[in-house]
Amino acid sequence: MLTLSSGIRVYLAIGNTDMRKAINGLSILVESRFSLDPFSGHLFVFTNRRKNILKILYWDRNGFCLWQKRLEKHRFRWPQVSSDTVVEIEGRELSWLLEGLDPRSVRGHDRLQFSALV
Repeated sequence: MLTLSSGIRVYLAIGNTDMRKAINGLSILVESRFSLDPFSGHLFVFTNRRKNILKILYWDRNGFCLWQKRLEKHRFRWPQVSSDTVVEIEGRELSWLLEGLDPRSVRGHDRLQFSALV
């Protein structure tokens, strides 16, 4: 399982991606189609048409990493959006997605933010 730092963002590539693409092809998609920096260290998540394969691309200090999960029986509960776009989700929502939960229907506790009293 992936461990995410607090500053890491997770981007889902909505739509279908050709899973024959490897690191070079996916990094070009991140840069050209989504106008995001593939060297940022953020996670870029892709799925195929059948929603049974998921790939995660990220930069780790001195090279790209490509993580893949293939489901043998089930499908990932991928957001349905009409256009090929990118959606930012939280790290916990990625965990839910990997566990087979629908991130749109699961609701965790809201994040609390406190400010220092001056």
